[in-house]
Amino acid sequence: MKDIKIPELRHPEKAHRPDNAQPRKPSWIRVKAPNSPGYKETHRIMREHNLVTVCEEAACPNAGECWSQGHATMMIMGEVCTRACSFCNIATGKPPEDLDVFEPGRVADAVQKLGLNHVVVTSVDRDDIKDGGAEHFAQTIRAIRHRSPKTTVEILTPDFLHCDPSVLEVVVEARPDVFNHNLETVPGLYPEVRAGARYFHSLRLLQRVKELDPSIFTKSGLMVGLGEDRQSVHQVMDDMRAADIDFLTIGQYLQPTPKHHVVAGFVTPDEFKAYERAAYGKGFLMVSATPLTRSSYHAGDDFARLRDAREAKLLRQ
Repeated sequence: MKDIKIPELRHPEKAHRPDNAQPRKPSWIRVKAPNSPGYKETHRIMREHNLVTVCEEAACPNAGECWSQGHATMMIMGEVCTRACSFCNIATGKPPEDLDVFEPGRVADAVQKLGLNHVVVTSVDRDDIKDGGAEHFAQTIRAIRHRSPKTTVEILTPDFLHCDPSVLEVVVEARPDVFNHNLETVPGLYPEVRAGARYFHSLRLLQRVKELDPSIFTKSGLMVGLGEDRQSVHQVMDDMRAADIDFLTIGQYLQPTPKHHVVAGFVTPDEFKAYERAAYGKGFLMVSATPLTRSSYHAGDDFARLRDAREAKLLRQ
């Protein structure tokens, strides 16, 4: 695949960010260190197939639980991102020029070996590639379908901000069961949290998926504890519903290192329940809102509930 040339993305600013004190985590978001046999077997399969996982790269607190059940979120297109979001622990810089053409097949092999009923595939941002990696996503979906026809496929994509709008059609035509793209935070915090992205572009991306194929479930997520207020979170919910997004996830932001965005506050379990009630009231088919919620946490079980919710809604109409 021919790459477009962009200036080298050194991103030294992450190293030069001032240290932010990391507050002590409350009891409700502490987790045990991973050490189960299932975790070790998942780790072995990932290494055997030379695969990257967002679970490791983003230091997900749920990795021990998920990997013990064989549920690893594959991260394609390398482990170096062309963005430098202040909340994210994934390495940033200039990725290798070429994508690995054998990676879709390796992902499909791992899915088959793990015996997954539902798999989540995500990626780094690749602003250096003309189509943002759209064709690579499509090839990965098709490879999984070929090896594991009964496995449902959920993708968590970048925003394809610098690409021709038609690249989205390439991904949609591969027909993932769930198309996820996270808005991450409220629009007022984008300049300091997600500076390389555009809120309304991300919202429109999800809306366009529904226009292209209404049968595909759309999903998006927010982190709270970054400095947002409750009213702004409710406004994002309204914006998501206007874009016909089916599934909302909300989780607590956890600061990966002192160089990352400070935790402005810890949202209590009761406050998460209030967000969940509000979201269902606004018409989402599915909501997951807990301190430890992440995009792919319990994704398989949630997909089954999402499908049931759609069927129940159709019966009521």
